[in-house]
Parts: sequence; structure tokens; C-alpha cells
Amino acid sequence: MRPIYLWQYPIGPKFTWNDSDLITLLSEVRNLEGKIQGMMGGLGFDVQSSTSLDVMTEDVLRSSEIEGVILNSDRVRSSIARHLGIETVGLPFPDHYTEGVVQVMMDAVRNNNRPLSHERLFNWHAAIFPTGRSGIYPIQVGAYRTGDEPMQIVSGAMGKEKVHYEAPPSEAVPAMMKEFIDWINTETDIDPVLKAAVAHLWFVAIHPFDDGNGRLTRTITDMLLAKADGFPLRFYSMSAEILREKKSYYEILEKTTTGSTDITLWLRWFLQILKAAILRSETTVIRVVQKTSFWQRHKEVSMNERQVKMINLLWDGFEGKLTTSKWAKITKTSPATALRDITDLIDKGVLITASDGGRSINYLLCVD
Repeated sequence: MRPIYLWQYPIGPKFTWNDSDLITLLSEVRNLEGKIQGMMGGLGFDVQSSTSLDVMTEDVLRSSEIEGVILNSDRVRSSIARHLGIETVGLPFPDHYTEGVVQVMMDAVRNNNRPLSHERLFNWHAAIFPTGRSGIYPIQVGAYRTGDEPMQIVSGAMGKEKVHYEAPPSEAVPAMMKEFIDWINTETDIDPVLKAAVAHLWFVAIHPFDDGNGRLTRTITDMLLAKADGFPLRFYSMSAEILREKKSYYEILEKTTTGSTDITLWLRWFLQILKAAILRSETTVIRVVQKTSFWQRHKEVSMNERQVKMINLLWDGFEGKLTTSKWAKITKTSPATALRDITDLIDKGVLITASDGGRSINYLLCVD
């Protein structure tokens, strides 16, 4: 019988692809990586850390969001900032769960040259499921799945279910994961970026845990991309780009985890997403440079915690227009206090009044 799923082949290093279909795109990605590294190399360590803080915060948030888990952005940012040695004025102390999720990312990226092992994967898995449950359901934590029920990805109403993918039986997982880990830890002549792409698909195909496979897949991918970059910080977010293309992500995974072992389509999709992520990071780098310069210019300006929080929020992606009422709501103060905070910053040359002709007065950062 012809195999239906990838794991039914004796796969491992026997994946195949067409290099000629990928060479141009791979070269473009490598050139863009070099450009970003060149931009960052010309900046100080503080700016590098600030840029990585923005990128890694988004990466952690979006990787969880892909799986329907919404984390508090301020707590994620606070946790990552502490790991990077960046001041966290105005940010809340991270909760236990957030700290665990961040520790997984930091270990993968900062220790990208450390060998992958079963124990390391188990520690990562335990960190993202500290209660031993996925939602209200108990799961096997810090160990590969052992249940007898098939691990299936299913959609549709009860009685009309469509099976998109069925992972290998639990008893086959330990041997498959040994082969996977041995391959990860062995130097090969495959381009490191392509190796990250192959690892992503291979881990998804095995689906070794009861839950959390997607997040750990992207953690392994980030680890291998950091190793490929030769840098213990991240300056672009694959997870954020995958979230933007979530529908096509699941479509390409379904298409390439079934059928033949030729994974050219997957590798092309991965490289396209990686290229888009790197291009988007240029905007992030420019914004962080501007933000750093802003704080340097205003380092002697006295501000209270509310003001610091709101200014950082304006730099980090404030949605809509800043008004007195929004300031009061976000900082949990009265409108009068909010107006005093804003007026004080206008007097100090930090904010300006917008002249857009709207009915309500709104304010902008003075970035000149």
C-alpha cells in the first residue's frame, strides 16, 4: 500500500527537494540576512538588545497566538527585558506561566549551539504546560505522548469530520524522535536555513507531544535560524509572519505532510515567509533606532511612571489616536490627572498637539 503520510516512509534524511527551484530564493534570503546583520552590527549593544526585545516579544506573542493562546504583551516584554538586562520601568512583573514560555525561547536562541536532546525538549514542554493541563484537559507533560488513541488533526462538525493529518502511533515516537534529534545535532552539507525548514516540517510530521507541538516546532526553528545567523539575538520574527499567513501555513503543512517525500513546495513557502519576515524587520530596526535616540535626547527629562509607560506604548505600537480619555483609561487615572500628565510633556517638548482638524484633541510624539 502506498504511504499516505510522511512518517509512513523511512524518511529522516531521505527527504528530497529540487535545489534549482530554491537557489534564487535562498540567495535572496541569505543576502537579506547579511544586510540586517550589517545594520545591527553598526549599532551599539544597547540598541541591538532593544531591537531584539521588540522582535522576541512579538515572536513569543505570535507563536502562542497561532495556537489560540493570548499572552499579555507587557508581561512578555517585561520577562524578555529582564533576560536581556534591559530596564523594565513601567512594566509589570511577569507571571510564572509567561516567564516559563519566555525561558524556552531564550534557551533556544541564546544557547543555539547546545545540542538538542530529549531532556531539553521535555523541559521546554513542561515550561509551557506548568499545570499539566491543556485548558481543562490533563495531558502528558515533559514526556512524549503515550496514548492509544490516534493523534489526528480534524475539522468539521461531529459526524462530518475531515481528517487532515494523522500522526504516527505513540509507540513509534521515541525512535522517530531519536532519529530527528541525531540529525539535528549532526553537521550536514545542507544550508543551515534549509535545515531549519526541514526540521520544522519533520517535527510537525512526528507530532511527538499531546499538545504544544506547534510552539515547540517554531522554537526549534528559531534555534536553528539563530545558529544559521551566528547571533544569539533575533532581529526578525518567523512566527509573526506565519500568523499573517496562518491559512496558507496550515494548507502547505497538510499538502506536504501527505503524499511523497519531495518537500520542495514546503521549502519554497518557508523561504518566502522568511524573506517577508526579514524585510519587515528593517522597519522594526529603524523604529528602534529612532526610539533609542528619542530616549537619549530626553534622558534628563523628569517623568512619572504613567508618562514613561505611555511614551513607550506610543513607540511600541499604540493603536489609534492618543487622547486625554485614552490616557486616563490606560493609566487608570482621572481625566484631570491625564491632562496634567500630557500638558507637562508638551511643556517639556516630548509631546505635541496634532493638527488634523478632528473633533477631539489628540497628541503625538515630538520626534524631531
